[in-house]
Amino acid sequence: QPQLVESGGALVQSGGSLRLSCAAVGFTLDYYVIGWFRQAPGKEREGVSCISDRGDYTNYADSVTGRFTISRDNAKNTAYLQMDSLKLEDTAVYYCNANNILNGAIYWGQGTQVTVSS
Repeated sequence: QPQLVESGGALVQSGGSLRLSCAAVGFTLDYYVIGWFRQAPGKEREGVSCISDRGDYTNYADSVTGRFTISRDNAKNTAYLQMDSLKLEDTAVYYCNANNILNGAIYWGQGTQVTVSS
């Protein structure tokens, strides 16, 4: 069964760093655009960042620009979200998404909790 598995979420103090991982299981990430999304309590899910299938294009939400870095290692079938200078408002469940640019297949991970404390 193809699936995405996120990991790396944790409780961290404001100003700290975390690296989230998104591993593809049962399929390869070739030809997939990867996106990271987050959903805070009582709020809608929002896009955080995305990276092209070959990793040559990235995009970030204004709220995380300069603090978060998306990357991917297709050889390891894994994408990452490096989060630095974390703020209280970054607290959310973070989800990764894989979207196949050839056939439109879409997969979502189960989410990983990131909690930033003061």
